[in-house]
Amino acid sequence: MARSRFSRMADRGLIALTELAEYTGALGNPALRLGVTGLSRSGKTVFITALVHNLLHGGKLPLFDPFAERRITRAYLEPQPDDDVPRFSYEEHVEALLGPDRHWPNSTRRMSQLRLTIEYQPRSVLARKLGRNRLHIDIVDYPGEWLLDLPLMNMPYETWSSAMIKASHATGANTHGAWHEILQQADPLGPENETAAVRASEAFKQYLLACREDQIAMSFLPPGRFLMPGDLEGSPLLTFSPLNTPPNGGTPPKRSQWAMMARRYDAYVRNVVRPFYRDHFARLDRQIVLVDALAALNAGAAAVTDLGRALTDVLGSFRHGKGNPLTGIFGRRIDRIMIAATKADLLHHTSHDQLEAIAALLVEQSITRASFQGSEVDVTALAAIRATREADILEGGDKLPCIVGVPQAGEYLGHDRFDGLREAAIFPGDLPEDPNAALAGAAEGQVRFVRFRPPQLESGRWDLGASFPHIRLDRTLNFLLSDFLE
Repeated sequence: MARSRFSRMADRGLIALTELAEYTGALGNPALRLGVTGLSRSGKTVFITALVHNLLHGGKLPLFDPFAERRITRAYLEPQPDDDVPRFSYEEHVEALLGPDRHWPNSTRRMSQLRLTIEYQPRSVLARKLGRNRLHIDIVDYPGEWLLDLPLMNMPYETWSSAMIKASHATGANTHGAWHEILQQADPLGPENETAAVRASEAFKQYLLACREDQIAMSFLPPGRFLMPGDLEGSPLLTFSPLNTPPNGGTPPKRSQWAMMARRYDAYVRNVVRPFYRDHFARLDRQIVLVDALAALNAGAAAVTDLGRALTDVLGSFRHGKGNPLTGIFGRRIDRIMIAATKADLLHHTSHDQLEAIAALLVEQSITRASFQGSEVDVTALAAIRATREADILEGGDKLPCIVGVPQAGEYLGHDRFDGLREAAIFPGDLPEDPNAALAGAAEGQVRFVRFRPPQLESGRWDLGASFPHIRLDRTLNFLLSDFLE
């Protein structure tokens, strides 16, 4: 416990020094660190690409005040401030979305960063006298799996171990069977055994991977590097797994299997999780939380509950609260948070209010805590890139509110399997009016969400000004950025 407290104090010291250096360097024109937070497949890369593309190429953003008032004079990309972080592959992602074989960008497998600079005409007299007319926006992309690790900073090995074993019982024997067989044979108090540790960690990893399949769609799956190892592929830091430790706790015997697993877990938290948090998440000014509630609703009530728990645990790791001049120097706080229910284009607009209500209920505890600490919180249904349009279809005398687009190859609805070429009109179903009912499983079997290909834009040349259609991207930008452009 003392070592953990010392680690937290050391982290705070490093964070304060970094913030002081950044504050000194940005006295003329500030840099805003925007945290794009979301679990795997929530749409972080697509959101960042759409945000940048709309600002660079003049998108339709009528609800983004500085843009609608024509006070933004120029937007452009600059080298990112951290030389040891790869650049976000913006151009590559745009080509994937607009190329002849248009498709969504591949899953993020490593950390990357991008700096977008906006030049604008300030509205305030003070800003004009100070010569402030530029805002740097630093955005970080990362595998969503790694986000799951943040709660581990305050969770001892025994607590994590017990939580993972308990959660696994809800997934069924087909998913956890092989790992549980090894788990039952393991002797936590027996002598440490490297071969057994490697075998158990591999079985545990396969269990975590199986939990991500669409039919299960579980979210609370730490450690994230087991799912997306990045540069830790094959590292001994990933050779640990849960054990049935004694329920009354205590200290593991020296050189026991329990002691070895706990030691490796601590090393993972110390050498992987804490630097990841300290370098990229402890200095955020604004935050958007992307929530893919539709995938969880497709999988059922257990997946929805698990998603809510995972998001609540993750959001508890961030520093929320109202900022002031001193916190701007020595302890940044996230003073505005947008909770965005993504992929709203998979629903007719008549269900968007219900989608917002479900997302808000999923993270209700986090919203309450952040609001109490002084942060402003808003909730929206968002599609950073809109892949569908809406249409009413007559069926049996009834008018069904449908969405129209090109489903991805391999997607299916009933007995109809799509080839990725033909357009289809789909009635996805209606979300329950009561979000509590949706979280309890009322949407199970009543809705079916199909993945669509990116939209085909009229212009094949993205550099000529064609912009991605969206749903409420402009409202989102207004909440997150507009006061920095006053």
